[in-house]
Amino acid sequence: MSPVSQNDVLEAAILESLDGLLAALDLTPLGGDRFRVVAEPGRFDRVFGGQTLAQALLAAAASVEGKEPHSLHAYFVEAGVPGEPQELSVERIRDGRSVATRRVTVEQGGRTLLAALASFHDNAAEPHVADPAPRAPDPAALPALQWWAEELSPELRPQGRSWIERPPPVELRIGEAPSFFGGETRDGPRSHWMRLPRDIGDDPLLHTALLLYASDYLLLDMAYRSHPEPFTSGFRGFSLDHAIWFHRPVRFDRWHLHTQETVALSGHRGLIRGAIHDDGGRLVASVTQEVLIRPVGREPDR
Repeated sequence: MSPVSQNDVLEAAILESLDGLLAALDLTPLGGDRFRVVAEPGRFDRVFGGQTLAQALLAAAASVEGKEPHSLHAYFVEAGVPGEPQELSVERIRDGRSVATRRVTVEQGGRTLLAALASFHDNAAEPHVADPAPRAPDPAALPALQWWAEELSPELRPQGRSWIERPPPVELRIGEAPSFFGGETRDGPRSHWMRLPRDIGDDPLLHTALLLYASDYLLLDMAYRSHPEPFTSGFRGFSLDHAIWFHRPVRFDRWHLHTQETVALSGHRGLIRGAIHDDGGRLVASVTQEVLIRPVGREPDR
């Protein structure tokens, strides 16, 4: 397949993935602040955590008026099964003059998948003070994430092909191979660009939810990248929790730079931190996630 036709196939597949994600973010009300959702078409052996986070935020926001989300703190309790519906329950913890708090539980088949607290705030327009974006090549100068799959050895190439044939619903550009594409152990932060592949309209809440979704990509990989033992040694990883703070409104059909760094590795746990800047260099969100990495055969009891 020529490079041009291969790019066309990838672009079409990303757009199809976005359609599947948007369908998964279409909540069906069940009454009493409860909702049913479907899962986006599966690319992994379990429901992607970013999808569940975005669904939880949208469910919480459905019970809030006049305030925008400013933070979400969530624990991944169990892995979800792709292709099966989930139910979300929202508890109205508090409605203050400027801040509202909601608790969201995501269940599937009677099992709790996610427990989250979301907070909403009627924020002032000024001031804005934050660290600037780090230096990074323009996204056009970097290869798409899927390019690194083509550099895999022949025996690993079928695994890499799944990221091309069933890609994430966001464009990702990165200057080094992630661990699952043969990337080497490295120190220091790593940045990648991300955006939606097309215009999705002007709903600010939807843009925020999709940024939350995409913020979950490559955080776990940072722990593998920092680990003294190589990814190929036979480890399996899980995200334990996810926290995000939204500092500004976002327009996620434009490029955003997500800079991630490993804060600590301690035994089987690692803490990863992320900062997301828009294409104007403004900090729009801060992220933290704790992950669990264990040798294959010692699956975590969560």
